Amino acid sequence: MEKAELIAVDWGTTRFRAFLVSANGVVLAKAVADDGILSVASGGFPAALEKHCGAWLATSPDIPVVMAGMVGSRNGWVEAPYRQCPATVSDIAASMISVSHDERHRVWIVPGLSIRDSSGTPDVLRGEETLAIGTGLTSGLVVLPGTHSKWVRMDQGRIVGFATFMTGELYATLLSDTILGRLREEPDDQVGFAKGLQAASGPGGLSHQAFSARTTVLMGDLSGHSVASYISGLLIGSEIMEGFAMEPDAEKIIVVAEGAIAEAYELAFRTKERNVSFMTPDSCFIEGLRRLGASRLGKK
Repeated sequence: MEKAELIAVDWGTTRFRAFLVSANGVVLAKAVADDGILSVASGGFPAALEKHCGAWLATSPDIPVVMAGMVGSRNGWVEAPYRQCPATVSDIAASMISVSHDERHRVWIVPGLSIRDSSGTPDVLRGEETLAIGTGLTSGLVVLPGTHSKWVRMDQGRIVGFATFMTGELYATLLSDTILGRLREEPDDQVGFAKGLQAASGPGGLSHQAFSARTTVLMGDLSGHSVASYISGLLIGSEIMEGFAMEPDAEKIIVVAEGAIAEAYELAFRTKERNVSFMTPDSCFIEGLRRLGASRLGKK
């Protein structure tokens, strides 16, 4: 069996995931739980880590633990302040915060990143910097779909900018808390997705086109079974359209997603006649923490 070199932890708001990783990047073991930071009592983070990774820590003396995600927020174990863009791997690694777990193990927490756009409006991310680094992309765009989708700009190995789109959260909100979801019928089908993509480029902008999720059903142009997929296509199409407006010349694009989300984004990009590559979130996360840990700890 390969020797463990790193414990990589993705500790978010609602989930805890840890990977025991070898020097070659092979995942030797995995721990997953619903112990997100919101479920951990004040001062309880060391005990929570011990609960899920104690056996690994006991059998691997001096193994480093590197964490990313909301564990470094002000509601997490300790706040790892946002580092301003642009930032290289070594810049981010140098800003990692160290906390003590026990007499043999140190825990390193990756900071988030911040930026201000051309109008001075701030934007932040936390955790996605690790995924972007893990893609290995030197120059181009890394697209990270999710509740808050991130479009990260890479240039000569640096994260030079990013933008957030509330695609996933808007999807859930529009279906559950607005009039648009009233005509939704289950089971959902995917018939409306392509029509939603097309509507994203229609006149009036997103707020106007969103109402068409209702009117297309009222006028008989769309079935209630297609409402959810129509809204999904509309929001993803809008995200991609606005993302390219901000970065029109990107030649290399990597989307970090898998499953149904990857399929939806692949279709959306195809309608824009843009070629993209796909990578899985786990592989990017693990590689990102390996690179950050190696930089901080002076390993090759």
